[in-house]
Amino acid sequence: MRDNALAKSLLAAGHGVSLLPMYLPLYLDEPACGGEDAAPVFFGGVTVYLRQRFGWFRHAPAWLTRWLDRPDLLRRVAKRAAMTAPSSHGEMTVAMLRMEHARLDREMDQLVAWLKSDPPDVLCLSTVLQAGMIRMLKQRLPGVKILASFQGEDSFLDGLPEPFCGEAWSELAVRAREADALVAPSAFYAGLMEDRLGLPRETVRVLPNGIDLAGYRDHAPQSPPVIGYLARMCREKGLEPMVDAFIHLRRELGHPDARLHIAGAATAADQPLIGKMRERLAAAGLLENTRWQPNLSRDEKTAMLAGLSLFSVPAVYPEAFGLYVAEALAAGVPVVQPAASSFPEMLDGIGRLVPPGDSSALAGAWHSLLRQPDELRAMAVRSRRAAESRFSVEVMRERFLQCCRF
Repeated sequence: MRDNALAKSLLAAGHGVSLLPMYLPLYLDEPACGGEDAAPVFFGGVTVYLRQRFGWFRHAPAWLTRWLDRPDLLRRVAKRAAMTAPSSHGEMTVAMLRMEHARLDREMDQLVAWLKSDPPDVLCLSTVLQAGMIRMLKQRLPGVKILASFQGEDSFLDGLPEPFCGEAWSELAVRAREADALVAPSAFYAGLMEDRLGLPRETVRVLPNGIDLAGYRDHAPQSPPVIGYLARMCREKGLEPMVDAFIHLRRELGHPDARLHIAGAATAADQPLIGKMRERLAAAGLLENTRWQPNLSRDEKTAMLAGLSLFSVPAVYPEAFGLYVAEALAAGVPVVQPAASSFPEMLDGIGRLVPPGDSSALAGAWHSLLRQPDELRAMAVRSRRAAESRFSVEVMRERFLQCCRF
């Protein structure tokens, strides 16, 4: 989503841009840059997986791999969360970081051939986990500059089983240095990955993510108040403490009319936790006061945000950048987040911070703010101004172009 917004903004400013899907087709809540079929899917996820798991498949005919790389088939397969589960992808992750030995020559040839048809000045790797390609790309595309992005890879890598976890971290420490520039969406995450990879300080430049502000509507005061969550409905994003905080607000702090609106991506793997949270709300007599809205469109998302009184996503892992925070700010919604990860720098002078991992403190902050309508209005104004000055796609575009001045 970040790449698509950036590509469209660069095109609007007169730059030449191509957006190349890797592994799976793009999954967006807005039109894709250049259209859905502007470029094929490279390193199709099914093909790469089968080549690594089964030696015989490395000799599969080209017509079979083309069939397996069809976008419609990949979209169906992608609905299975195991496609990106680190517990089962250790070997493949290490192989992609050691591209010269991965036996994926056919896939690399296809990518290089496409790039050579209109050689880029700068090639941007959406995640540093693609850094295993840099060595081969530089050999076959002389003069190209390569920029690689950090986007929260530590949690995935730490979830790999051994020996793949240690091997992946060690290999990434070598491969990341081969990029001409490294960027991270927050100073917090830049420092974290510099430490984890043994990189010198300030090796990683800070490039905050930005969003297209078009269509975001200023929120209006709600009665009864509505507290919102917009992120994947999973444990890592803090769905459980969000529900616990709402129950505490209603039953212990005296807000008998408050509502909870939970929205965001929901996969088959998320359903057990969603079911558990619905049972918890039902046991507290609050299920009817909660709205669940999975896999919403962009228009549904902006409408959801416009109907909130407060916004929180109490993520419980080191969040590199909360894009959902930028979206809430764009709608002028007051934001309350844990005082951890990237949130303090994102909300500096804008929102409210609470101790991480404390659902009672989160509920207490909601309770306090709901009793201060003047402060809520002031926070709403600060939110929208911050979105415009710090997290718009235009601001991201200009910072990106600065990073491309190697």
